[in-house]
Amino acid sequence: MATLAEITAWRCVERMNKLAGVFSRTKHSCTSFPSVIWGHPKWLGQESVEGCSSWLDKRNFHDFNTNAHRRKKESILACVGVVGVGVATALAFYYKSYVAEAKKDADVPAIQGHTRIVSFSSSLSELSESKTGAVTAGEEIVGLPEYTMEEVTKHDCLQNRIWVSYHSGVYDITDFIPKHPGGTKILMAAGGSLEPFWEMYAVHKKDEILAMMEEYRIGNLRVEDRGYTTANMADPYAAEPKRHHILQPRSVKPFNAEPPLSLLVDSFITPNELFFIRNHLPVPEIIPEEYELEISGIGIKKEVVLTLEELKTKFLKHTITTTIQCAGNRRSEINKIKKVKGLDWGSAAISTAEWSGARLLDVLKYAGADLNHKDIKHVEFEGLDTDPAHQSYGASVPAEKALNPNADILLAYEMNGNEIPRDHGYPVRAIVPGVVGARNVKWVGRVVLADDESHSHWQRRDYKGFSSSCDWDTADFDKAYSIQELPVQSAICIPLDGATVSTVNGAIKTKGYAWSGGGRKIIRVDVSVDQGETWISANLNQDDSSIYQSWAWTLWEADIPLPENARPGTQVELICKAVDSSYNVQPETFEPLWNIRGVLATAWHRVTVTIE
Repeated sequence: MATLAEITAWRCVERMNKLAGVFSRTKHSCTSFPSVIWGHPKWLGQESVEGCSSWLDKRNFHDFNTNAHRRKKESILACVGVVGVGVATALAFYYKSYVAEAKKDADVPAIQGHTRIVSFSSSLSELSESKTGAVTAGEEIVGLPEYTMEEVTKHDCLQNRIWVSYHSGVYDITDFIPKHPGGTKILMAAGGSLEPFWEMYAVHKKDEILAMMEEYRIGNLRVEDRGYTTANMADPYAAEPKRHHILQPRSVKPFNAEPPLSLLVDSFITPNELFFIRNHLPVPEIIPEEYELEISGIGIKKEVVLTLEELKTKFLKHTITTTIQCAGNRRSEINKIKKVKGLDWGSAAISTAEWSGARLLDVLKYAGADLNHKDIKHVEFEGLDTDPAHQSYGASVPAEKALNPNADILLAYEMNGNEIPRDHGYPVRAIVPGVVGARNVKWVGRVVLADDESHSHWQRRDYKGFSSSCDWDTADFDKAYSIQELPVQSAICIPLDGATVSTVNGAIKTKGYAWSGGGRKIIRVDVSVDQGETWISANLNQDDSSIYQSWAWTLWEADIPLPENARPGTQVELICKAVDSSYNVQPETFEPLWNIRGVLATAWHRVTVTIE
């Protein structure tokens, strides 16, 4: 049932289309400015912008902000100065004129005294729903102002406010930009259509994101201008490689998927076809004969360019076995506490392979790099996958890591003895053992010695951890450190959560994996069936690497004795936790680990099973 506030506001909007155009061109839609004016009748009596400012300060303006039309105090005051109190009085007249009629439709008590009509949390899309039913993102909403694409293009900078279009809708997203998880990349669409970019970043096409966008709706796009920007646009994902049908997608465009969890422990080396896939952009089509790797930066007198053939023949081939894990592995468990932004990964966004290629240090030395140059602080890797603005995926690793001869960093061209599959970086991928998957750049085309970390969005505005008390309004990506080496992790792969299991000699057979970043080897995996009151140590399957230069995971298995009171049909919870060679151990719960990006999810892994 619509509220009195919603019906009143919507009817005022309907009767004031002309005023809507005026307001939208003075930085606000007609639905935001009157809502502020209506916030308190005394405000109409203020005689100056200074008076309004004082009143706002005293009344804590943020209290009657809304998701749909939140506007900064400065913008409201500017609008007051431009439009004038006379218009505000007219708006108040419309408000009072329709209160009586709105009361009947809303079936709620009459407004008393100085009740703030703006206190409702409905967005513009919700207002339209109260009148016409559910609204699909981007569809035409009768009664909203109409704009041409030419008008939209004039709003392409913060000074003019940022407008974008999507299907039939026009949106003022200025106030959303500081909160955008993708940072300022959204500005690529400023003054234009979102559609070409959302074809590339198709992960945006989710109900919750589309609903959020409608909160910034200010009007409709002229019919003649709809669909123009995408009329002849090819699907950037049309040439994607084929994938094994058993992979479980977490997004399709770009493609991201993990294998069934139970298959991870079948082999120490993950087959190429079952290796988890993490793509941020369309998979590039690279002709090997045309491939070039550029080496440049501080301490290199002249840029060096290597072909794929030169990379294979000029440098000794090295092979390492290393595990790669996505920073968002197990995010689905963090989502159970509070939903976060990001792919809903299970526990299988991790895999292990043998990688072969040229050592990074050998290539840098060949390029004549002065590796002792004091200004070299980071080594950047730039991929050949690009977005609509031709910005490449990129990442960097601190020089202390990248230039360490014991770091085993490769420019790899083979995976498990074969050419690297396209999904995993063909023809060349940077392999940075012990470091988060995001820095293991695929389709690498450029290596740069730099005095600062990569300016890529995925280095500066993503893959960073925050306090569990931090939200998108308070997150400071500039001060947060980029994720590099990952903390200790483990998971139960067999049995699966919710499974019905049989017992052997009164015990449940359990298998899983454990891994820690930075080369720290797993020294123990503990499992429990009584909420962690008692533990038994699992049997470990590992390679023969050093305990401080161990790049591959540990597979483990254990027979967990059932509690004495367990009977057929009884549910029991199995728990595992791992300890690495620095005696780091997984935390017990996810609550203190929760963060707005859902990364670094490393609490004890728990599965509930039923005894057969």
